[in-house]
Amino acid sequence: WSLLGVESAQPWMTPACAEAELTNEVGFGHSIRLLKNIAGLWLVQECRRDFAKQGREMDYNKITRLASEAPPLVTLLDPFLSSWNAPGEMGRRIADYAKATGQPVPQSDGVTVRACLESLALAYRETLESIEKVTGEKIKTLHIVGGGSQNKLLNQMAADATGRTVVTGPVEATAIGNLLIQVYGLGHLKSHQEIRNIVRDSFPIELFQPQSNPLWEDAWKRFQTLRSTKGNQKT
Repeated sequence: WSLLGVESAQPWMTPACAEAELTNEVGFGHSIRLLKNIAGLWLVQECRRDFAKQGREMDYNKITRLASEAPPLVTLLDPFLSSWNAPGEMGRRIADYAKATGQPVPQSDGVTVRACLESLALAYRETLESIEKVTGEKIKTLHIVGGGSQNKLLNQMAADATGRTVVTGPVEATAIGNLLIQVYGLGHLKSHQEIRNIVRDSFPIELFQPQSNPLWEDAWKRFQTLRSTKGNQKT
C-alpha cells in the first residue's frame, strides 16, 4: 500500500478534505498526517502471483523490465476502486476492466504491469493535487520511502506524471523510524528535526527529475475520465 500525504500542524476537517477522501492521522509529536491510502504495488504483486499460477514464475526485477519494454500509457486503471482489493485472477480482471472502459486489452505481462504502474503514478498526481487544494500549499517534492522506493521505473513515472522531483530512500523506513523514536524516548535525541537529520545523513537517496512528455498530459485527462465514472466500474 502507498500512504501518500503531508505533515501538518493541524487537522483538516473541511468539505474539500472529505470530498478528496483524505484522512487525518496523529503522528509523532502530535503532528497530523493528512493522507490518502492508495492500492500501491498490490496490483503488481497480484499480477505476479497470477502469472506464477499460469506457469510464468518471475521476480520483481524481471516484471519491471518487461514493463519498461512495453509501450507507454496505452491502458489505464482506476487504482482507487475497492474491487481491486480482493486477491486472485488479477490479469483477467484487468483485461475485463479494459474491455468495460473501452480501452485496449493488455496482450502481454509487461503491458499489464505497466498499466498498473502508470495508473499508480497518476493516482499520486491526483492525491497530491487534492492535498494542495485542501491545504493551499504547493508540493514541490515527493519523497518515496520503504520497499516500493526500489522500483526505479515507478519512481520515474511518478516524477513524470506529477511534474515533481521524486526523492527515494531509505528502503527500511519503518524499522529506522521505529528505532529512532525509541532512542528519542530514551532521551538521547531531543527533537523531530534531529531525528530527520540523522536519517538524512545516514542513508543514501536518489533523485528522479520529471521529463517532459505530452503523453502524460493526455493520459491524465483519460485518467480523470475513468475516475469520474468510477461508480459504474467493476473488476
